[in-house]
Amino acid sequence: MPTRNDIRNVAIVAHVDHGKTTLVDAMLKQAGAFAAHQQLDDRMMDSNDLEREKGITILAKNTAVKYHPKDGGAPITINIIDTPGHADFGGEVERGLSMVDAVVLLVDASEGPLPQTRFVLRKALTARLPVILCINKTDRPDSRIDEVINETYDLFLDLDADEDQIEFPIVYACARDGVASLTKPENGTVPADSTSLEPFFSTLLEHVPAPGYDEDAPLQAHVTNLDADNFLGRIALLRVEQGELRKGQTVAWIKRDGSIQNVRISELLMTEALTRKPAEVAGPGDICAVAGIGEIMIGETLADPENPIALPLITVDEPAISMTIGTNTSPLVGRGGSGKGADAKAGVKVDRKVTARQVKDRLDRELIGNVSLRVLDTERPDAWEVQGRGELALAILIETMRREGFELTVGKPQVVTKQVNGKTHEPVERLTVDVPEEHMGAVTQLMGIRKGRMDNMSNHGSGWVRMEFVVPSRGLIGFRTEFLTNTRGTGIAHSIHEGHEPWFGNLTTRNNGSLVADRAGVVTAFAMTNLQERGVLFCEPGTEVYEGMIVGENSRADDMDVNITKEKKLTNMRSANADVAESIVPPRKLSLEQSLEFCREDECIEVTPETVRIRKVVLDQKDRGRTASRAKKA
Repeated sequence: MPTRNDIRNVAIVAHVDHGKTTLVDAMLKQAGAFAAHQQLDDRMMDSNDLEREKGITILAKNTAVKYHPKDGGAPITINIIDTPGHADFGGEVERGLSMVDAVVLLVDASEGPLPQTRFVLRKALTARLPVILCINKTDRPDSRIDEVINETYDLFLDLDADEDQIEFPIVYACARDGVASLTKPENGTVPADSTSLEPFFSTLLEHVPAPGYDEDAPLQAHVTNLDADNFLGRIALLRVEQGELRKGQTVAWIKRDGSIQNVRISELLMTEALTRKPAEVAGPGDICAVAGIGEIMIGETLADPENPIALPLITVDEPAISMTIGTNTSPLVGRGGSGKGADAKAGVKVDRKVTARQVKDRLDRELIGNVSLRVLDTERPDAWEVQGRGELALAILIETMRREGFELTVGKPQVVTKQVNGKTHEPVERLTVDVPEEHMGAVTQLMGIRKGRMDNMSNHGSGWVRMEFVVPSRGLIGFRTEFLTNTRGTGIAHSIHEGHEPWFGNLTTRNNGSLVADRAGVVTAFAMTNLQERGVLFCEPGTEVYEGMIVGENSRADDMDVNITKEKKLTNMRSANADVAESIVPPRKLSLEQSLEFCREDECIEVTPETVRIRKVVLDQKDRGRTASRAKKA
């Protein structure tokens, strides 16, 4: 089979924060992708605002560098797919792997393989892709290169890799300094026998197979991602598997339902560095973008009109977490509240989107580019059940919609169960925690309450312990905040989907009740002073509240209705403590993710462009009491 020796397609996969995007930055700079005077940012591939704020990659993106071999040969185009490291965005990883011929597995020289490392490696081995191991951050003072390599070999064996897959080359790198070497450096040092990424580039050319193709095969191009442009409309990102794709060409568009329609390619674009440039032709193995097909979807095929042959649709793992998203039904809908807090946008006019039609249209648009998401109808016409890989993926969707001006009501995250032989099975997660030894007992007790069972434990002798648990997914909802509290902020926890197991029974994940406002009004400092002994407050003076809104966490297990708008009565009588200054404990500000963790079954979250509030599903105090009494009798 002939090959395209002028192209290499490779994906970089790793756990969160192991240096994928930093390595891609260094590759772009050293390949001469930018002018010498050009001002460059760190993590250039993380172009999304949320990606920069959270320091993680959410969307899989592609770039291309022109590598000039040292022997003076023709330049070679290296197409690079930067994939997310978090398992909640696994759909992006699977799409990225469908475009490449090999993967670079990036592993931190200190942390070693972590849960998401297992997740992305499992996908690569299932796709039968060759692997190049890159040990990154060798300059960390706590690096342990030999142990990490052995742990990686163990991971390959645990994932049933065959002999060809386990014979992988190893590159040692410090991506931050743009240095790589094939010689193992000392722990805590930068590779000293190289001053660039040249050894890494040469390893890519040697071990990443060139795309193969059949000269007589008709056109086949696989749509793997979608983008949009103000002038060109919807843009389909695809890999050409066979044949050639030309600008102005008429091709057969094979849809997901099997129907075929002839369409014309109005624009053909190829990626160079971080920009797309017009091109005339794309051959086998090329990753390109086309415009002119307004309704094209991910997983569909562009083929020869005279001999249309479809490529397999892209399949992803089943969703594990769901939540109900609907229109905002609170008394403050459309008003935005006081706008106090870190999310305030004082003086900025927000185009509010509050109707059911606007929310449904936005969710339908999300389905176009997010293959791992599902939207199902509910009994209410203004609410929908949204299913995804994990809590973080759904929180990112809600945060994106909030910034676009939507007002939403979001229910407590639930797990997606399935029936196996007539029995209910629920999703379980493999949780890996790294904690100091003194907190090991607290974490073990915390996991016991959440029905987690310990699967493995290791101690590297550094004062830290690594423990692995298998725990039901619903046991991890609200886990992170309590975990950080019990470990005094020192613990590190990561989890991945492990499969389904029989229902674990009832779980108690939150011991404290809520402080609920019993009337509408404005929060006063006088009321807060009297209530702060009852628990932790979430509001500050001047915040507008309504009946049924949760204003704090109770110190006891049950809910308490409180008057947080009470004002101090003015009299002409002087008292002994009239001039004593009252101190108010600063309120705890909950982010969207923390609010989702805090929420109970009878509570939901009101999300607006300015604020995130937690409220009871039933706002009226008397109605809540009647509902609770009926539940006790049942």
